[in-house]
Order: sequence, then C-alpha cells, then structure tokens
Amino acid sequence: MGRALGTLGCCLALLLPLLLPGTRGSPLRLPGRSGSQAAADTACKNRPIDLVFIIDSSRSVRPEEFEKVKIFLSKMIDTLDVGERTTRVAVMNYASTVKVEFPLQTYFDKASMKEAVSHIEPLSAGTMTGLAIQTAMDEVFTEQMGTRPATFNIPKVVIVVTDGRPQDQVQDVAASARTAGIEIYAVGVDRADMQSLRIMASEPLDEHVFYVETYGVIEKLTSKFRETFCAVNVCALGTHDCEQVCVSNSGSHLCDCYEGYTLNADKRTCSAVDVCAPGRHECDQICVSNNGSYVCQCYEGYTLNPDKKTCSAVDMCAPGRHDCAQVCLSNDGSYSCDCYEGYALNPDKKTCS
Repeated sequence: MGRALGTLGCCLALLLPLLLPGTRGSPLRLPGRSGSQAAADTACKNRPIDLVFIIDSSRSVRPEEFEKVKIFLSKMIDTLDVGERTTRVAVMNYASTVKVEFPLQTYFDKASMKEAVSHIEPLSAGTMTGLAIQTAMDEVFTEQMGTRPATFNIPKVVIVVTDGRPQDQVQDVAASARTAGIEIYAVGVDRADMQSLRIMASEPLDEHVFYVETYGVIEKLTSKFRETFCAVNVCALGTHDCEQVCVSNSGSHLCDCYEGYTLNADKRTCSAVDVCAPGRHECDQICVSNNGSYVCQCYEGYTLNPDKKTCSAVDMCAPGRHDCAQVCLSNDGSYSCDCYEGYALNPDKKTCS
C-alpha cells in the first residue's frame, strides 16, 4: 500500500507542471471555470480504463487532510464514465501496511463507489509506497479481481497520492509496473519528495507528475485528470474550426467537406471541385457547374434526353423552326436553305430568286 501511495504522489508531482507550466514546486493556482469549460464537462466522455487509486494515509497525513483526499477521490469518480464496460475503479489505502479498500470488480456505479470511499479510515504509521505498488500488481491488476483481459486493450492506470518520502525501495517496483503496461501518475502534496515522485511516474514526466502545496487544493486536480482521461466531442461542442463538416476522432477531430468540395491544404476550409473537368462528369455535350454539383446541357440543335445526360438532334426543318423561303436541309443539328429547280439562293442564304 505504501508503494502505491508513493506512486500516486509521484503522479501529482507530474501533473502540476502541466497545470502550471514552469512553476513546478509552486502553489497550485487554477483559474475559474469558463462557460466553455462547463460545456465541455457535459460533453466529455472518458475512454474506458482500469483505474486504481493508491492513497497515502500515513501518520503525517492529518485526519482533516485525509478527508480532503476522500473528497478528491469522490470528485474524480464524478468525472469518470464509471461502469462495468467503461471505466472500472479500485481504491487502495496504504501506510506501513496496504489495504485494498475495494477492487475493480466491486462497484460499477458512482453512488456506491463514493459511499465506500466515505468510509475509508487512515492506517496511520509508515509510508511503504513500493509495497503498495507491488500489491496493486499482485492483487488488484488481475482478472480475478476485475482487470479486463489484455486482448481488450483497456489501459491500466494508477494514481498515487502521497505527502511524504517512500520508506521502501520504490524505483524497481515502479519500473516493473510500467514494464507490465501500468501507467503511473504521481501526485505529491506538501512535504512530498519530488525526486521520489519522478522515479515512480511514467514518461513523459511533465504529463504524469503533479504537485500541490496543501490538501486543501488537491481536488482542483480533477479538471486536469478529466482533460487527460476524457475524449471531448469537439464537434458536438461547436468549438471546432471546420468550415463544412466536423468528424470526431478519438478525442480530437478532423475536418471534411460536402460532396462536390475538396479539403484545402489548411485542413479546415473547403473549395468547390471542378466537377465539369474531363472525366468527372457524365454529360454527353455540355457540363455546367452548379454549386458543387453540375447539370448537363446540349449544343444548339440538340435537346436533352430524359436521362438528363445525353442529347438528341432536334429536327431543325420542322415547320416554324427555320427561316428558309423554299427548301430546308437538316445538317447534324443545324440546317441550311436551298431552292426549288429554276430558282437560285440569294446571298442571304435564305430566300430564292
């Protein structure tokens, strides 16, 4: 348990630099939530994970501080898409000993999970963080205890929360856990040893180590973890920059265009395709672009067939369709004039003398 908590402390230390770039080790200061962030919360749905919290309850964590940790856990649970087929959560408590408060297969609803968290009691002495991480590997991340099979490709994640220095060897245990595919976030509070946090956490450290100066502000880290674990539907929020079509893509998005348009090099805007370019249309004679699509037309002396693609020659010598004085001769969709025997065609090519 002690090891597991140490790992969580490491995670906190790694996360803080993300929240406050360039202020690692400084007090955590978070801005107020904007309306757009509130909208993001309602649209956010985290990816399925098998998540284990490892919390330090050694003697250095005062009772009122331990209550803050429990509030942090409850708020974290609220941000997750908890369920048997979505995110499963386990909680481990450690000091000089380790206690699995509940494994991954116990609760699949938030209310029951938060109720169980509210009854967790501190263990008091020692900070055996390495032991906690080892226990997570041996007793929690097993199929018997609710971890999903490797073939499911469900990420295994540990968040260690600690305020001290591990009293056992955590480096090798954490390395073994990472090698086994467990992603470790280390969250350090107050007196937490930053070097120990960094030893425990997964790479890149800037994304896996967080630090806060007091337990009073630890719950503010929930928004950062939410951003880390969630796949926000940017298209649903309307915060994308696509000109025509937005396609959600694993927490991000891609832009696309309506039929008859093509995506420009900026990957955001669209331009009309030249649908009348050779080989791009089915018109027999004339192609006319029409707002990203096209319509077919025919040359003079031809009429468009019912299929709206091909053309047929019109009888230009039908009564009323020509201006010949005597004889009309059809000529491939057009016509020419001629005269009866004994008459000659005048220079106007229409009348006869």
